[in-house]
Amino acid sequence: MHSLSRFVIAAACVASLAGCATTANVPLANPTAQVGAYRDTIDLNGRLAANYQKDGQPQSINGNFTWAQRPGRIDVSLFSPLGQTVAEITVTPETATLKQSGRAPRVEKDIDTLTAKSLGWTLPVSGLRDWLQGYAVDASGKRFTASPAHDSVVTNDGWRLRFVEWQNGPGGAPMPRRIDAERSTTAVGDALTIRIVIDPVA
Repeated sequence: MHSLSRFVIAAACVASLAGCATTANVPLANPTAQVGAYRDTIDLNGRLAANYQKDGQPQSINGNFTWAQRPGRIDVSLFSPLGQTVAEITVTPETATLKQSGRAPRVEKDIDTLTAKSLGWTLPVSGLRDWLQGYAVDASGKRFTASPAHDSVVTNDGWRLRFVEWQNGPGGAPMPRRIDAERSTTAVGDALTIRIVIDPVA
């Protein structure tokens, strides 16, 4: 699969990180606090980069994304590093739809099925709904809430997360700025790594 197409599916289904140059942490209004309350409605912009192996060879993808989340629906737009719209993804409880210019829309029952059929391995789309706001489900099945002082967790599906950088969110509560995720998987070689950088929130 062409590298641009790989990015389209991968980033889309994540939503989603040259690439992911990091920035220094900004001064936080309350550096000892946990992230704010989870929001069903949120709009984010950012960058995504992923590294993995395919047929024994290292592969990488990177680009920009917008993430528009509403109750019962997520819309992700993906852009090449040069700013061209690469794909649009819509996820609802019933379906996941991928649209690319010049191609018929691809529809599957859920986003995990869409990524698995397109890439041959599944990206943590469901997890990203939580991760982008500083939440996760840990290895014991308990709800994890991140903070600058409590910034790493292993999820119940084997992802090692670290909330590396922070920014001020609504109400001054800390909000993730950069998230690093890694998971060992035989499907893509020894390890799959994803880095997400979220643009400053207005």
